[in-house]
Amino acid sequence: MTDVSVHKLQGSDAFIVLDLGEGPHAGIVRAAPKILVDGATTLARSLTYLYATFGQQMGGASGGINAKPEDRAAAISGFVTEIGPRVADGSLQIVAGKGLGDADLAPLLAQQPGDRAGTDERHDLLGAGAVAAATRVHPDLAGSRVAIDGLDAATTPVVRELAAAGAVVVAVATTAGAVADPKGIDADRLIGAVGEHGVAAIEHLDLEVGPAASVFAADADIIFTGSKVGAIDHDVAAGITAGLLVPIGPVPVTAKALAVLRRADTVVLPDFVSAAGPWFATFPDAATSADARRAAVVDGIVQALGEVLDHADGPLLGACYRAEAFLATWQASQPFGRPLA
Repeated sequence: MTDVSVHKLQGSDAFIVLDLGEGPHAGIVRAAPKILVDGATTLARSLTYLYATFGQQMGGASGGINAKPEDRAAAISGFVTEIGPRVADGSLQIVAGKGLGDADLAPLLAQQPGDRAGTDERHDLLGAGAVAAATRVHPDLAGSRVAIDGLDAATTPVVRELAAAGAVVVAVATTAGAVADPKGIDADRLIGAVGEHGVAAIEHLDLEVGPAASVFAADADIIFTGSKVGAIDHDVAAGITAGLLVPIGPVPVTAKALAVLRRADTVVLPDFVSAAGPWFATFPDAATSADARRAAVVDGIVQALGEVLDHADGPLLGACYRAEAFLATWQASQPFGRPLA
């Protein structure tokens, strides 16, 4: 991808990827023993398209802190110190991603505007937005069979929203594997298991555990997917029978997989729209109450999808074109490389 810069930090084994060159940036920071720059770059590009979709003149950002558990505290401290000036001058806004909590980045979060929502509310906004996106395609979800790839603490609100809409979760996957039950998996039990066991919840549902990727072959009408970038390649896509794919994480579909799914008439929604909910709290004009933020997420996502669902090239590419039209209003040139794995 072009127009992307990678800044390796000096005080810790960490980096920050900034899309669109100079200017205001906003994005996510993750921590793990190894965060790949390529994946962070793809995430930053997806965020650029997200901001453009909702009329925000910002470039995407994606940071990574590489540290083993015993080195974690020192690595985070080094990152916070070195990134601090960018946050203080308003050129960078960040939120905590996987491997981090708000407390880890508290000195930075205290300096920035927006992001009035805490971690739990951001998760709730993800669920509200993703299910609103599905409802835009299928107005009545009652009785719909749903599979969820990437179930964890951040995505359990999706389960709650689906249950409220009357949908039936027939398969779920975490990093520990996948389970399926054609009769449906009780939503409260599923949410409780994740709350108690994390991604190991899959092993506490009294169901046979299979490979995580088997969730994509579930007999489902809708698949919500967010486990990792590029989770659905062309081989996985060939086994999908669901008619709708709703991303709940960044860039889950490869370019080849998109072509396979389009030939199968599976509707693939753009991740930078369906998973945009949490980012509404970071926009400069973000609403100041939880109810207002939820309403803004649902209305914004439904409206954005309504403009691209019937596009001749499909809603994902249609949303790309729509975002690029906005980028052209304030960028001298278009970024090269769309948010596809």
